[in-house]
Amino acid sequence: MIESRDGRRVVVTGVGVVAPCGTGAEEFWAGLARPAEPAVVRRVPDFEPEQWGLARTDCRRLDRFAQFAIAAAGQALADAGLLPAPDVAGALSGTDSERAGVLIGTGIGGSLSWERQALIREEKGDRAVSPLTVPLVMPNAAAAAASMRWDLRGPCETVVSACATGTHAVAGAARWIAAGRADLVVAGAAEATLTPTNLAGYSNMRALSQSGISRPFDVDRDGFCVAEGAAVVVLEEAGHAAARGARVYAEVAGAASTADAHHLTAPEPTGRGALACMRLALADAGVPPGEVTHVNAHGTSTRLNDEIEARALRELFGEPGPAVTSIKGVTGHAQGAAGAIEVVSVALTYAQRELPPTMGTRKVDPAFGIDVVLEPRPWQPSPVISNSFGFGGHNGTLVFLPAA
Repeated sequence: MIESRDGRRVVVTGVGVVAPCGTGAEEFWAGLARPAEPAVVRRVPDFEPEQWGLARTDCRRLDRFAQFAIAAAGQALADAGLLPAPDVAGALSGTDSERAGVLIGTGIGGSLSWERQALIREEKGDRAVSPLTVPLVMPNAAAAAASMRWDLRGPCETVVSACATGTHAVAGAARWIAAGRADLVVAGAAEATLTPTNLAGYSNMRALSQSGISRPFDVDRDGFCVAEGAAVVVLEEAGHAAARGARVYAEVAGAASTADAHHLTAPEPTGRGALACMRLALADAGVPPGEVTHVNAHGTSTRLNDEIEARALRELFGEPGPAVTSIKGVTGHAQGAAGAIEVVSVALTYAQRELPPTMGTRKVDPAFGIDVVLEPRPWQPSPVISNSFGFGGHNGTLVFLPAA
């Protein structure tokens, strides 16, 4: 990365995920190629926090979004060889706690707890409200819980930037490592906002699919399917990872963030913010556009978002450009967690040497001029970009390279 100090490189050494299509890397990857049942609301099925080492007292103190984050983080740390199992708490092996950080974001935070306590107050009065309400709903609850659970005493922060949150969290963590602030960071995002009030708000915005089918870049796309979930990756300085013999999925080579400065929910119609973000990220990584072979797209299945993203991709790469995949056809749109879930997808794409399909899409909009992957496709590891674009005009792009 251009901002690197002393040539410090950043690599992904562990992944964890909680998603509607599967929890854990193996189930998640298999789920990406499995058609999803039509559902405008995509929940994580059969999530049991006790399975991830969370005691009953832990669950009373952690909203569902933070429980998801701890489950995903435990998976990632175990996958990286830093814990004996995902449900184990305690200090990490082979790592200085003072040099290990946490950057776990969320788009909204503990809205389930907030809505529940608001109803309790309405029905039973002020004295019935839990004294844990504020720590349950605060957006930094997941990051704080992870730092305490695994004695991570380096930088510990939270980023909140709507649907770009997960991408921004991974980017920020990579910059900590590149700048020498940490040797290892647990990074990602979590979201669990499927409350009656939030769902009514999404519905009244007319952003949701009427068919319950997410069709990214399809000529018949009709809106997104709202989801919950979490994903966390372990990022390490390359020398730190090599010294302990860690397996490396990929290198985080570049990142960028821009703003549309246009509208609270709609993307800027020319795609200039998305285009600038991708160009800056590629410049940060020192990667020419012609070397990119895969784009993990934001691809929400909304009329405007897909059109604007396709326009920016076409201007940057030409036609047809790199292979484009959106996994939201299966996962739905997990809002603040979406970008982090897609980072796990990218890491597994490198491991599997295969591009996942854009499920739900039948006929790509002919006006787009991009190469949308509709069936699993063999792939030779090479540069990848991953995009996230959020409400408020937040844009985020990450650039990945194959493990050296």
